[in-house]
Amino acid sequence: MQVGKKIRLERIINRETKRCIIVPMDHGVSIGPVTGIENMREAVGDMAAGGADAILMHKGIVHCGHRNTGKDLGLIVHLSASTDLSPYANSKVLVAKVEEAIRLGADAVSVHVNLGDARECDMLSQMGEVSESAERWGMPLLAMMYGRGPKIADSFDADLVAHCARVGVELGADVVKVPYTGDIDSFAHVVESCCVPVVIAGGAKMDSTKDFLQMVHDSLKAGGAGLSVGRNVFQHPHRKELLKALRGIVHENWDLKEALDFMGDK
Repeated sequence: MQVGKKIRLERIINRETKRCIIVPMDHGVSIGPVTGIENMREAVGDMAAGGADAILMHKGIVHCGHRNTGKDLGLIVHLSASTDLSPYANSKVLVAKVEEAIRLGADAVSVHVNLGDARECDMLSQMGEVSESAERWGMPLLAMMYGRGPKIADSFDADLVAHCARVGVELGADVVKVPYTGDIDSFAHVVESCCVPVVIAGGAKMDSTKDFLQMVHDSLKAGGAGLSVGRNVFQHPHRKELLKALRGIVHENWDLKEALDFMGDK
């Protein structure tokens, strides 16, 4: 791995724990300015104060989240997009280039691929192009890999998720993001199929803080490298405290009880 890529990757993944807390905030394109990210500067400030390692956003909103004070954060610029308004919402297209991300000061770039979609071939081709460019520039690549399409009955099936993760690795990702499969043993199967860090997605907003923390805790026990979770973090009513609990689990090896005790009734 190029030294430039190593340096950038260490701004995303803690060099001591080899784990990370990433908060995606790219939802304004896919579903609109949802609760929690209306004011991007405030949202980014809370993510930094709580202890996130990195945030992820589209190119045009980077300047809205830039702060002149406070703790630093890793920046991942997302290159893929689609909206839920489209009849082809699962078909992602490229809307930015690695070179643009470099000019914005990014530490990494990300792409989203939905395997099983009718336009899977286009997304795979796009990822191949981004992977080549990212490697040339020494830019880490995070691949969000999901199974979504008419032939897929269960997007959380362990063999399917392992396939998705493996495609990400095979096409050049430095970090792979996939859904959690629901239990430690099945997710361990996913992690074992990869030779790069695997982080879990959060999906739709969960009702229970305990269930969310349990999912993160168990994914680490399975060998996962952390999380890349948006709504379950930035929409939490006590998001800074939640991030501190997540730091305890991810970077300080807290058990679930310690994290829940810290959160109290929040």
